[in-house]
Amino acid sequence: MASTTSTPLSITSSSTIIDTKAATRQSAATSSQMVALPTLPPLSIQSQSRAAKTTAYCRKIARNVMAMATGEAPAEVVATTELPDIVKTIQESWDKVEDKYAVTSLAVAGGIAVLATSGMISAIDRLPLVPGVLELVGIGYTGWFAYKNLVSKTEREILIQKIKDTYKEIIGTS
Repeated sequence: MASTTSTPLSITSSSTIIDTKAATRQSAATSSQMVALPTLPPLSIQSQSRAAKTTAYCRKIARNVMAMATGEAPAEVVATTELPDIVKTIQESWDKVEDKYAVTSLAVAGGIAVLATSGMISAIDRLPLVPGVLELVGIGYTGWFAYKNLVSKTEREILIQKIKDTYKEIIGTS
């Protein structure tokens, strides 16, 4: 025969029937199955600074747009920025140059020469025996230079004087 079990029922104020035994089973089941998500790490300083930079940049653009709309000069034009001394020196030297085309051409040719030399050296370095032979030549020359210029005191003094004279020729009086 069918077994009968009684479950307590309760009526709430909104006239709904609630099975209290089922409610306790359901709350027990949900509490045992609750999974907590791990907390996210705090924002890194880099991302915070990036956000601050972006905000500052947007404010700067908005300020410039407002200044242009009202006919005023933007803040960047009004405020004069102080340039480093080396930049001023380069600008003054560039202004003194009469043939800027020739100087620019020489600079470009120098850059191309550096790139070509770098490629040539890397190609030589890939050859099987050449790097070892060049290393031995370098060691031999270093030994010869040390023997010729650094062994005796008089030779060292002559070498130091040659270095100082060359320095004065390049730099000028020191």
